[in-house]
Amino acid sequence: MTITMRVASLPLLCLAFVGQAAFGQLKPEMVRNATLAEPRPSWFLVKADEGSYIFDGDTGQMQGLISHNFYTTGVVTLLSRQEAYHVESWYTKHVRGERNDVVTITDMTDLSPKAEIDIPDKAGALNFRHHIGMLGDERHLVVFNMTPAQSVSIVDVIDRQFDGEISTPGCAIIMPTGDRSFLMICGDGRLQLITLDENGREASRSRTEPFFVVEEDPVYDRPVLTDKGWLLVSHGGQAYDVSVSGSRVTVSRPWSLLGDEDREEEWRPGGAQPFAVHRNSTLLYVLMHQGKVDTHHEPGTEIWVFDTERKKRVGKLSLEVAASHLLSSQEEEPKLYVFDQDGKLGIYDGHQLKLIRSIDDPGPGPGLLQLLARDD
Repeated sequence: MTITMRVASLPLLCLAFVGQAAFGQLKPEMVRNATLAEPRPSWFLVKADEGSYIFDGDTGQMQGLISHNFYTTGVVTLLSRQEAYHVESWYTKHVRGERNDVVTITDMTDLSPKAEIDIPDKAGALNFRHHIGMLGDERHLVVFNMTPAQSVSIVDVIDRQFDGEISTPGCAIIMPTGDRSFLMICGDGRLQLITLDENGREASRSRTEPFFVVEEDPVYDRPVLTDKGWLLVSHGGQAYDVSVSGSRVTVSRPWSLLGDEDREEEWRPGGAQPFAVHRNSTLLYVLMHQGKVDTHHEPGTEIWVFDTERKKRVGKLSLEVAASHLLSSQEEEPKLYVFDQDGKLGIYDGHQLKLIRSIDDPGPGPGLLQLLARDD
């Protein structure tokens, strides 16, 4: 047996020497970052487990990838400065060990990381677009924290520094409203407005009167930006228009997405990302399904379209496969990006509600759809 092993090893040794000689003749590969083309209004992001894939809705072709780790919430893109911002939580042993949270700044010209800013190791790591928001001054980035209590971290992305932490007990979600202010949804049925000074410190805060009862009909923590402010929708299909003027927050009387027959048939909004607004035409798109109370997580079997000015449904699309995520482009003629339960992403004409094309593999574990815009 010993002789056989020695004989058998000779060819392997020869191959090893040949391999080393061959590799020695190879020139090292030069890795270069390609320059990203100028983003178009039809471009959108698919946030997956290990990065956010950039697609062009006009062609269905992937344009690039913003790399980030699993512990990342939404990505804020700021094309006026050709930068993108996202939070990453790093652990020394991947999923455990010592933790380090940073805001990573990506160069949007070639999608390479260009800076990191250390922040408190508290950032929320869920697929919530509005766990991170850029204020109107395009300087202060607000990051939502949920460990061990609710707060926000204020980051100056121009001077590349952490400006401070603000306690926000009972309130979550970041909805930018002005140069240095943002709204939050609170568990007592109110909205909270926080205003910062020019140094990123809290200058004032106020709350609205309660407008929903969380035990009876809570609003979704998935607000959508409108042409006048923000739109909130409850689990039971009540829609609230929210606007801010200075320190004054106005919440409209609710209007319903459901008629009497819809309620009898138990239609409800549902999904991980169930709402989208096309601001130019004031159209609201909603994923709807039939189900009992507390089925707000269920994917939608239909997309309902509402005219938010007339508070009226104006269209409906039945889906062949139930969908969990919905996004509208902000082009003059909108496109709808719809991620379904088969793992495919459909691109629809937002007015005609007809399928234009599909992307069969939009990335591993898609968790969020976004536009390349500050608040979408």
